Amino acid sequence: MANSLKCDLCAKPATVHLTQIVNNKIHKVDLCEACAQAKGVTDPSGFSLSDLLMKASLNPEPTLGDIRCEACGLTQQDFKKTGRFGCPVCYNAFNAVIDPILDNMHKGTTHVGKVPRRALERRSLYERLTKLETDLDQAIKSERYEDAARFRDEIHQVRQTVSPKTTA
Repeated sequence: MANSLKCDLCAKPATVHLTQIVNNKIHKVDLCEACAQAKGVTDPSGFSLSDLLMKASLNPEPTLGDIRCEACGLTQQDFKKTGRFGCPVCYNAFNAVIDPILDNMHKGTTHVGKVPRRALERRSLYERLTKLETDLDQAIKSERYEDAARFRDEIHQVRQTVSPKTTA
């Protein structure tokens, strides 16, 4: 479940969400009920989102100068017009521009992905099996045969867990 958004003015939970698209630029404002009433958002006759954005400076444009990709020559203005990069090097060149955009859209700026539970269990069993085999080798080399027998039995149990034999 997504985290609740905070008011852009006072950090209380936001209940009013406004979006305006002007010249292909998206401006978003999230306000709590009190701030929305104070700014006149709840009064449709006297409300202007553009005025609110200009007065409150809630979504200031990042002024980073004119960044240019060294590899393909794409400028920050070109990226804003097309919304696309020209080459893989652009991701590094425009990192300061895209990180705030991604952070605003998603939980973070790094893709974590998901791993199936079954794969995690198998990896855990494989790591345990590898450690037991190493311990078995060390026990045999140091002539600790009781420990070696215990490790052998545990290895057998782990292998049965990984691939149990079916009885007909």
